[in-house]
Amino acid sequence: MVSGVLAPNGICPDCGLHSRRRHGWRRRRLQDYPAHGDEVTVDLAICRWRCQAPACPRRTFSDQIASIARPFARRTSRVGEIVTHLGHASGGRPAERLLHRLGLGVSDDTVLRQLKNRAQDSGESPTVIGIDDWSWRKSQTYGTIIVDLERRVVIDILEDRDVVSCTNWLKRHPEVEVISRDRCGLYAQAARQGAPQAKQVADRFHIVQNLRQAIEEQMNLHGRATGRALLSDADNITAAGSLLKSRLAHRTSREEIFATIHALRNQGLSCSEIGRRTGFPRRSIAKWLQFETPPDRRRAALKPTSPWYFEEFLSQSWKEGIRTGSALFRLIRERGYEGSQSHLQRLLAGWRKAEQQGSDSKVEHEILKPVRDPETGHAISPVIAAALCIKPRGKLTPDQARKVDALKAGSPAFATMRSLAMRFNGILRSRQADPLPAWIDNAIETDLAPIVRFARTLNRDFDAVKNAIEMPWSNGQAEGQINRLKTLKRAMYGRAGPELLRARMLPFRHTD
Repeated sequence: MVSGVLAPNGICPDCGLHSRRRHGWRRRRLQDYPAHGDEVTVDLAICRWRCQAPACPRRTFSDQIASIARPFARRTSRVGEIVTHLGHASGGRPAERLLHRLGLGVSDDTVLRQLKNRAQDSGESPTVIGIDDWSWRKSQTYGTIIVDLERRVVIDILEDRDVVSCTNWLKRHPEVEVISRDRCGLYAQAARQGAPQAKQVADRFHIVQNLRQAIEEQMNLHGRATGRALLSDADNITAAGSLLKSRLAHRTSREEIFATIHALRNQGLSCSEIGRRTGFPRRSIAKWLQFETPPDRRRAALKPTSPWYFEEFLSQSWKEGIRTGSALFRLIRERGYEGSQSHLQRLLAGWRKAEQQGSDSKVEHEILKPVRDPETGHAISPVIAAALCIKPRGKLTPDQARKVDALKAGSPAFATMRSLAMRFNGILRSRQADPLPAWIDNAIETDLAPIVRFARTLNRDFDAVKNAIEMPWSNGQAEGQINRLKTLKRAMYGRAGPELLRARMLPFRHTD
């Protein structure tokens, strides 16, 4: 199809002067919608004009046909809209396959290039935003997502999780009035520096989650029970605040478990019956019955990626007074260490803790017995106890209510923590933060180390927690957008860069 634009004059795009002097003709071939499965090409003859303004730097120009195609485009605007739409919805190669089925021969590279070129901001200034992090590689590198909580759309994707990047972004958007975030201090610092005029709102879910974790940590003093009524009370004894000793107690209980299984077998019980009585899988019981002594746990050979590979050298350097992690990290890197500095710091933290415990005077701690379910006799694990502690009485099942009553009777600390948890839930639901200072003071007076630590953390972030109670905003939308981001990222096999992820996460404009 051939068409010519026969306008009487042309308008220079630089100076805006009308011109009647024709310079020539320019032909453009544009890909258009297919007809009955056949490709259609639009052949346009575009007039070129001479600009008659002496001071204009543009000597010649062509007629603009914005209603048909963009400048230098190789397909019509309506085809480009379809290409961008499919690329935004399904990605490069899926869009390429679908376009070929529709009769539009477009490569996946073209789809992604056009998608990234048309990625734009929402165009509206956000006033209430949510900030959260997401992982490029879990526990290694992280990015930042920013969501408009009022319009429920993604505003931007940042490549890293850095205070400087977040601060610069917030400085470019001074219209932000409310910032919802998790308990991460990084985003709190960025908000203070980049948007001091904005109110910070801590996420209510993370606040309740931190309370549950503090309760679980306190209940660990009763032993890390697994729901099996097999371990003796002595094996669950742990010094107050020492999670490591609790784990070691369960490791040493393997001999008692082994003896109990063999004793039940000598009574003529089958593996299935032993499993029902002890709570262990039938296959595990059958495996242990093949041995006369508890099998040793085989450990993998140490490699240069582990700091324990250089334990002798590190121990000698430690005795010589080299105690900083960065200095020891440089020394073992010279000797072939291939791991990370954080891995080394975990090893050194154990040594420092052992020295501190050795220097402290020995304190007699109260022996805490595991609390057992009166119906089954199984020990109630700290995870279940923490979950039940923050659950209101009206939402408990009869079985859960029985466990709560047993925990309150067997653990005074649980009774105290449940009272505090119910009060805290009442404060969150009432939307009134006035009782919060009194709650923090009462929590600190309990002398339960995890609860005291949680209360002091709330006090340090008091303004954000107060806003979380009184304001309706939370970070739930940001968490949902992160789930969508992870889905898109995995659908692209993790090969998408920040530019492409941003193009697919930002809202798509259906008009060109």
